Amino acid sequence: MIGWSSPKKILIILAHPDDPEFFCGASIYKWTQTGNRVDYLLMSKGEKGINDNFDDVPNIIKIREREQRNAADVLGVSNITYLDYQDGMMVPDIEARKKIVEKVRKHKPDILVTCDPTNYYVNDHYINHPDHRAAGQIVLDAIFPAVQNKLYFPSLLEKGLEPHKLEEVWITLSKSPNTSLDVTEEWGTKIKALECHTSQVGDIMKFRQRMVGKGIEENGEIHYKELFYRIVFR
Repeated sequence: MIGWSSPKKILIILAHPDDPEFFCGASIYKWTQTGNRVDYLLMSKGEKGINDNFDDVPNIIKIREREQRNAADVLGVSNITYLDYQDGMMVPDIEARKKIVEKVRKHKPDILVTCDPTNYYVNDHYINHPDHRAAGQIVLDAIFPAVQNKLYFPSLLEKGLEPHKLEEVWITLSKSPNTSLDVTEEWGTKIKALECHTSQVGDIMKFRQRMVGKGIEENGEIHYKELFYRIVFR
């Protein structure tokens, strides 16, 4: 499938609850079911993200945390950690970069997944959320060179957080993907996980129909794929 010779520790760093499931939920399930460990680091709790018919706004943070945990359980994800950024207010500055460097050095993943900061328009019907782009920029700026270079953020060395070298980076929502995973078998589980995000998806039946409609016909069969730009460090 991918060519990994041993189980990997995978860290997914994205902006909001539900981003992992929407961007690469079927791949996450494929990874966990083949013996890899997946953890989430989400930069906000998505307190501004609701569908038009959702009214329980005062409790939205607790709701989104619960929804995210339920969705992660469906996919076999281990731990979820949140940073303290406000939804819609992320900026790729040095302090944000340092926070990610700290978390990556602490977690020591083999594989890191984030999103494409250059993708302003996902398709003809959707402008990419600025937090998605900001999160991707922060993470990629942290990965190289700071995560692996001891001269960046020396205060982290005082905390015992030594430089760490990643094996690979997988970038979702890429404008120019170079890797395609066939996730046909996992697509139903992705939908099940997304349906845990009740505050986001709205009418379940319409949502389910929309997700089922994302298949691509190949040789008379419907296939589902998730695309990435994959960077393998040498």
